[in-house]
Amino acid sequence: MPVEWLQVEVVFAAPELQRAVVLEVPAGTTIRGVLERSRMLETLPAGSDLECGIFGARQPLDTVVRAGDRIEIYRPLAADPKLMRRRRAAPRVGRR
Repeated sequence: MPVEWLQVEVVFAAPELQRAVVLEVPAGTTIRGVLERSRMLETLPAGSDLECGIFGARQPLDTVVRAGDRIEIYRPLAADPKLMRRRRAAPRVGRR
């Protein structure tokens, strides 16, 4: 029985490093499997928890990929966006 192959893309972006890899994986491969096959994790900064998604939607690493999926590796945020919005919106005392 022939194996069905799917084409997927793995991307990572940081100010100092941008990577994108297109590869073919067997049907039934998970995000974790795609990351291992891409070997991209070997080139990324270490020391952070791994969070990934497909087309902007966070997904667990055991999610099975489909043909054409773009697997995104997310980096930790430098600041909490909600906190930063609150700080910008807070009234500034003593300023005119």
